[in-house]
Amino acid sequence: MPVSAPEDVFPGVSRETRNRLQVYADLLRKWQPAINLVGPRTLPHLWTRHFADSAQLHPLVPPGARTLVDFGSGAGFPGLVLAILGVPEVHLIESDQRKAAFLREVARATGATATIHAVRIEQVEPFPADVVTARALAPLANLLGFAAPFLAPGSICLFPKGQQAEDEVSIAAKTWNITVDRIQSVTDSSASILRVSEVSRA
Repeated sequence: MPVSAPEDVFPGVSRETRNRLQVYADLLRKWQPAINLVGPRTLPHLWTRHFADSAQLHPLVPPGARTLVDFGSGAGFPGLVLAILGVPEVHLIESDQRKAAFLREVARATGATATIHAVRIEQVEPFPADVVTARALAPLANLLGFAAPFLAPGSICLFPKGQQAEDEVSIAAKTWNITVDRIQSVTDSSASILRVSEVSRA
């Protein structure tokens, strides 16, 4: 049976945070008919497929991290969820103007500390980020190309990946020097989160 409430997925967070996530979910369902924010078949499983899948990155964000950049944010997963969960400064990069408008509305309605950049990734003037995220955007090698200008010493990347994760790591290792930790997804037994650090061109 589809999970339909934030308390079922986020039992450990405050009621205020759950309420903000509920506002987010309500807005997504309201905007979905006009903008294809998520796959229609995933809507009945919104809380597990998108919110919980995004939230599992939160414990992987280093305790001292302040700035997070999320590439190709789309409907805001995972970046906007991480902002609501407390990452101090989140930047969402989304070139689709209608999706960027949705992100602005959710950030306004939830009070999330998120800055929306409604341009292509390459058009954003790079700045140091503690964490870089991206979900279902591009193969790992391409993501590292996007991320490299934003990475400072000690920065990490958190990239949820599916069954092709190992193939992507092998291909990326041909052009990048990277340290990769593989963390099992808690929402999909065939998926993992790649925690990538010490990134430099090979």
